Amino acid sequence: MSLLGAAALLFALPYLVGVDWEQIGRELGRLSTGWLIALTALWLAGLWAYTYVMTASLPGLTNLHAFMLNAVGSAVSNLMPFGGAAGVAVTFAMARGWGHGNAAITVSALVTGVWNVLSRLLLPAVGIIALLVAGEVPGRGMAAMTAVGAAVLLGLVGLLALALRSENTARALDRALHRFALRLPPRPRKLLLRADGGMLAVRNKTMGVLRTGWRGLTAGMIAYLLLQAVLLHACLIAVGAEVELAEVVAVFAINRMLTTAVITPSGAGISETGTAALLLHFGVAPGPAAAATILYSFYTFAIEVPTGGLAWAGWTLRRRERRPDVAHAPRPLVKK
Repeated sequence: MSLLGAAALLFALPYLVGVDWEQIGRELGRLSTGWLIALTALWLAGLWAYTYVMTASLPGLTNLHAFMLNAVGSAVSNLMPFGGAAGVAVTFAMARGWGHGNAAITVSALVTGVWNVLSRLLLPAVGIIALLVAGEVPGRGMAAMTAVGAAVLLGLVGLLALALRSENTARALDRALHRFALRLPPRPRKLLLRADGGMLAVRNKTMGVLRTGWRGLTAGMIAYLLLQAVLLHACLIAVGAEVELAEVVAVFAINRMLTTAVITPSGAGISETGTAALLLHFGVAPGPAAAATILYSFYTFAIEVPTGGLAWAGWTLRRRERRPDVAHAPRPLVKK
């Protein structure tokens, strides 16, 4: 049902912004071969940048293998709601096939998860700051509240980073969360208490990898997000949409934040609707706004599915080639 919902939202997107699919087709039909090559190169560069996040979290993993793991995991996540768990299971099997141990893979999944959470918290703050810079927040009171929101998000990112570095901070954060949970109603209190001591546990499990790999994790994540933002800007330019740099940053932050919506796989349909609406708010014409949104969604969602399928097929074929031929294997000698 969630896939049908995502498909329905994507199909209805042009009509929600005041155009139709024929007009979007005309907008996209104007793209030159040079633009398609440039956009594809940016997309591949972004995926390759993310491989450094994965290689920093899992010692011994090559960039090519990391590319395959990311492609397969993204494809699975894009096909089902809560697909992140299924994606982890698939990539776990692939990494084991390359000889990585269970403990190392678990720590890698935990570390990359933490860095993705930090980036998800940081992006809204960056988007808010961009809106303030662009002067798109109406009224001084709203601007002040927005600035406070950005400061809170940045403070939270800093606190989590400090907790990963300092055992005392991790313990203090766990105690604060425990006290906060006791003041909540029964159901949310029970859920939060399940994670009691979780920050310290995460720090203890990831400390070894973070001590040596935090630079690669951070540099890889920043490069990946920058290239994703540049890809969005390039999609806008390619269809003739004129948007200021601060507005592009805000649109990118909102787009990436909406992809966390679990109602549909990877927020498909929801993120596109929000992106197109924000572009319209910034004065982009309906045709280019819808075309740029669809084009960006193609490179950040649709194309990942066949790419992941090819990566899975390549891994499967390679694994079969390495299996010994049982029929021609020498038979053990049996004493009579």
